Amino acid sequence: MSILIGRETRVLVQGITGRQGRIHTVEMLKYGTAIVAGVTPGKGGESVEGVPVYNTVYEALREHPEVNTSIVFVPARHAVDAVLEALDGGIKTIVVITEHIPLHDALFMLRRAREVGARVIGPNTPGIISPGKSKVGIMPGKYFAKGDVGIMSRSGTLTYEVSRQLMLNKHGVSTAVGIGGDPAVGMDFIEVYNMFLKDEDTSVVVLVGEIGGTKEERFAEYYSKLNFRKPVVALIAGRSAPPGKRMGHAGALVFGGMGTYDSKVSALEKAGIRVARSIYDVPRLLEEVATC
Repeated sequence: MSILIGRETRVLVQGITGRQGRIHTVEMLKYGTAIVAGVTPGKGGESVEGVPVYNTVYEALREHPEVNTSIVFVPARHAVDAVLEALDGGIKTIVVITEHIPLHDALFMLRRAREVGARVIGPNTPGIISPGKSKVGIMPGKYFAKGDVGIMSRSGTLTYEVSRQLMLNKHGVSTAVGIGGDPAVGMDFIEVYNMFLKDEDTSVVVLVGEIGGTKEERFAEYYSKLNFRKPVVALIAGRSAPPGKRMGHAGALVFGGMGTYDSKVSALEKAGIRVARSIYDVPRLLEEVATC
């Protein structure tokens, strides 16, 4: 088992003929992801590495009704329309790689997804990977070994680095989910963790957070009230960030005492979650919580 994607995943790539769409389509195919179609308006009839390209999602789904997942590489000014087109086609899992989508547009897109019962991962996400099964995203597959550790993360680069440290210490990943670095994202830590709770291949979870917002604090409060839990180890980026300064992601903005490194660590530790002080501590803490 895995969450969100697996061997049964059949992928549509929106924006497949663009530079990033083309590059990562090739990489996903190399990994073994089942990409069955692509969409770029005006490019219908072309192909990318043998994947047929259509002008619209409607045309792609008419020829490939098995599609159940879309990945969006469309530029920010058109990305929301691309997501809405996928939602109208009935696709229930949509991974939005695009960054710099205006906040109000993102909120509209995410509300529409909730209304039709679809899951949006992102925007501004590296995607999802289930090692040995499927990769719907831009993460380097060589850093992800198969195992029983679930990863849910706001940071793409730290996701790769955490997984690499796990691999170097003889651990592996069941599924890694980049929830996205923007202020408004589709799936949050709570939703992803609940899926890991039901996943028989996941024994322990790593939460990779960063300063800004309150996603980590809200997860800590939720976790503290659960009767059934799988152990969690957390890593928070931004320990040395100056207050009030945006660091990296659009969501990494700290105001006063809200969303600070200290506030997140305090909330997580109060909930009984071990917090790693560096990326190199994560494997050791995982081994410790797994034996508790």
